[in-house]
Amino acid sequence: MTGPIRNASADTIAQMEAVPSQSRSEPERFARASEISDRFVDNVETIVYGKRDEIKLVLTALMCGGHVLLEDVPGTAKTMLARAIARTIEGATASRIQCTPDLQPTDVTGLSVFDQKTRDFEFRPGPIFTNVILVDEINRATPKTQSALLEAMAESQVTVDGVSRELPSPFLLLATENPIEYEGTFPLPEAQLDRFFLRTALGYPGFDDELRILEEQRFSHPLDDLGPVVDLDDVQELREAAQHVYVDNVLHRWVVELVRATRGQDAVVIGSSVRGSLALERAARAWALLHGRGYVMPDDIEHLFVPVLVHRVVFTPSFVAKARTSGWEEAIEEFRLDCLAMAPRPGSETDPLFVPSAPV
Repeated sequence: MTGPIRNASADTIAQMEAVPSQSRSEPERFARASEISDRFVDNVETIVYGKRDEIKLVLTALMCGGHVLLEDVPGTAKTMLARAIARTIEGATASRIQCTPDLQPTDVTGLSVFDQKTRDFEFRPGPIFTNVILVDEINRATPKTQSALLEAMAESQVTVDGVSRELPSPFLLLATENPIEYEGTFPLPEAQLDRFFLRTALGYPGFDDELRILEEQRFSHPLDDLGPVVDLDDVQELREAAQHVYVDNVLHRWVVELVRATRGQDAVVIGSSVRGSLALERAARAWALLHGRGYVMPDDIEHLFVPVLVHRVVFTPSFVAKARTSGWEEAIEEFRLDCLAMAPRPGSETDPLFVPSAPV
């Protein structure tokens, strides 16, 4: 692959390792954001043990105004994660929707009920009107109900009886899918999968963490004693700080090349959309901030490639069949490496004849 990104000099790549000049004017902003995020993650981790990176991924989505799809088996603390996040933010509310085939859109959005006293219709909001909502087994809901969630995810509002109503801010939707049970489910359409900012899984806890869970829940649940450590203003401060994280033009080009590489693989029917480019760049900003930096590095983008982009890709039937035989993790890793081979990270060229251009 050719282009400016392939001609980045070593000096340009080295500049990413240091805080750029425009970011140095905001050290207090980034230090404050790093302190808030550490408090947030530390607090949630007292409930969801040993899943610090996964908690950071969810916080990344919250900072970017996105939503998370958790593809995981039952009993892996998904509900606890949603409730812990809500309790960590002072003034935030949480709710849960258990999806079933008979769940109606109005069960999610709310509906207008006739009030005999006022002789008029009164809107009664549904569980979607909250800050953090867990939509359990979203693929068990019918497409009609899933479409009601789509507007909430995309526009942070719902429309009932022709009237649009805004949802609280911040609004974070955590949806779960059960990967081992497909009977009676309705697969999410590609357009809705594309609305999820990222997809991840919590997985089972380690042995020591599971032993700790047994010991601590003998008489009560640790969630009962969990208190807030940040407020809604702090969350807004995190969002604003993430917008000011520096991304070099070389990395901007690499993000676009990586996303375009997903469209050029033989194993792909439909590659990632432009939403993938936007999400990967925004996620990299937030991820860098969560690690105490006011600038993005290539490692941030490479680390986020799978959770941000892979669920936006439609694979060929032959790839899916191969993945079911060899295992999805191995197949996705092979796909990731193929994309990186088509769009190598900046500065990774090993050709001795490679002559870098002047710094960008």
